[in-house]
Amino acid sequence: MTQRLTADVAIIGGGIVGSSAALALRRMGLQVVLMERDLCGSRSSGVNYGGVRRQGRPLSQLPLAQRAHEIWGRLPALIATDGEYQRSGHFKIARSADDMGALERYRDKSRGFELGIELISGERMNAICPWLGGQAVGGSLCPQDGQANPRLVSPAFARAAERAGAQVFERTPVDEVTHDGAHFTLRSGDALEVRARVLFNCAGAWAGALAAQFGEPVPLNSGHPAMAVTEPLPFFMDWSLGVEGGGVYCRQVARGNFVLGGGAGIELDADRARSSREAIASLTAQAVELIPALRHSHLIRSWSGTEGYLPDREPVLGASRTTPGLFHGFGFAGAGFQVGPAAGEVLADLAALGHTATPIDAFDIARFRSPPSDL
Repeated sequence: MTQRLTADVAIIGGGIVGSSAALALRRMGLQVVLMERDLCGSRSSGVNYGGVRRQGRPLSQLPLAQRAHEIWGRLPALIATDGEYQRSGHFKIARSADDMGALERYRDKSRGFELGIELISGERMNAICPWLGGQAVGGSLCPQDGQANPRLVSPAFARAAERAGAQVFERTPVDEVTHDGAHFTLRSGDALEVRARVLFNCAGAWAGALAAQFGEPVPLNSGHPAMAVTEPLPFFMDWSLGVEGGGVYCRQVARGNFVLGGGAGIELDADRARSSREAIASLTAQAVELIPALRHSHLIRSWSGTEGYLPDREPVLGASRTTPGLFHGFGFAGAGFQVGPAAGEVLADLAALGHTATPIDAFDIARFRSPPSDL
């Protein structure tokens, strides 16, 4: 028999955005049903690098990132685990004078957000981080940014939402969504039917089809980051590292393993991806140049995932412009882990209150609307 449920809000997608939205809605007293076609937090939210950074984001994203920073600071009380989160610092490496100039300009432009960014170079950099190789001429440190374990954090938001009273259905793909002008009806085969006045589209790299169904097509593309992890090494690096202009990024966890990312993996099919041999070769070469101590370390695992990217590298976050009650939260371009909990709260604000205090105009889906024809 088909199980039929009603709720205030139905959510498609159990990644960190959808799950944090479910938790926030329950804390506001709304009835929530979340449907995830796989396991919550098992897609991009659970296979990403684990960087929890504000530094380097477009200025338009910093209010959202600052709200997220506050949420991360109370993680154990919110989701009953610290998820190995630590404010270890994020250091963005400069490999040239031009890179240092770019980092200085970003520091100056972002001063109003009080990130506490500090430029470090020369003898001071050599003294603080002697493990850096000759490729680094300096860098930019955001001391309160950090890192966490996405495999722990992302599913924990779903479990916390469930404990708070949300009805969470895993391995439940949504086959059909209809709207009668007042309510949405979601169906998963003959097993489940959900009726709700509000729908959150948090389906990650697969969210574009639902947006298009409601007259809001977006140029959403899939990306597949190449990731790897080394054997445990003697611990020597607190910071999470990035590189100005792009390239390798890495962090060392408490057990000593280095988590590395950079470059593109290979799509195997619509649901699966893996790191390519070429990407891993490039990734390790760059890592050794920046951190020579990695030269003789062994990689013990590599992986990839599927992330959603929009051309401007900004997410879609906010209300539909065609369908009352529909809200979107997707397209975080591989940088949604840190802001995810705040994005979920913003969606909950919009559904429960009709507004949010966090500026989100830059993420309006209407920016992809085709201009009217002159004909």
